[in-house]
Amino acid sequence: MSVVINTNFAATVASNNLAASNDALQKSLNRLSSGSKIVNPADDAGGLAVSMKLSAAATRSGAAITNLANSVSFLQAQDGVLKVTAKVLERIGELKTLYADPTKNADDLANYDAEFVQLQAQLESLTDEKFNSVPLFDTAGLRVPVSEDGTNTVQITGKQLSDASSGIGALTDSDVGSLNDIELSHITDAIQNVATMRANNGAEQSRLNFAAEVLTVNKANLEAANSRIVDVDVAEESTRLARWNVLVQSGTAMLAQANQSSQIALKLLG
Repeated sequence: MSVVINTNFAATVASNNLAASNDALQKSLNRLSSGSKIVNPADDAGGLAVSMKLSAAATRSGAAITNLANSVSFLQAQDGVLKVTAKVLERIGELKTLYADPTKNADDLANYDAEFVQLQAQLESLTDEKFNSVPLFDTAGLRVPVSEDGTNTVQITGKQLSDASSGIGALTDSDVGSLNDIELSHITDAIQNVATMRANNGAEQSRLNFAAEVLTVNKANLEAANSRIVDVDVAEESTRLARWNVLVQSGTAMLAQANQSSQIALKLLG
């Protein structure tokens, strides 16, 4: 083997190995400190692209779950109004029955009518109730997205509480000013209409709750899939860190040894 001074091949190889080990050590430290396997796009360009899409879908799923919860709250508020409406109708039915008592005099009937007029006003007020400025009783209803991409929707049917045939409008009509102006069948029909609205309301709440459950499961699975791409396995990466630490230390020592090998030439000159 020739002995030279200008070129130290062993030191060059040791330096290259040390640089590679040190670079790997820095990457391992970055991954452990950030908790992510993809610190730079170059670490996994394809994985980063997939991760961004999965993360965005999971975020949209979370937003859709919030929207669904708000829609359920809307339906709960609507049902609360319908429940009160049914109680008012029950009281009007009771008043109508009492009003038919032949032993009541004109003053008694006037007193019953006075309460009936107040209950009429309350019914009219209930038909105008809103949730966050959105009418609770509108013919158009609401269309609620139940998927993160918005392709699947649930239609909340419009419930026209003030309608004469499908609601309680027969009792709140301007021509009705006394219990004498209505028939008991008007009251029972109105109660049936409100009962049907509450049944539809409950069915819609049930469907939205199941839709929210699906979204919750999908969101969790999207997050799990994204985690497998970007989240670092601490146990595995810690093992790599220990390996690169040893290689950096041994590479430093060997580079020092290689740098000293050229001194053999000086001894030959002496």
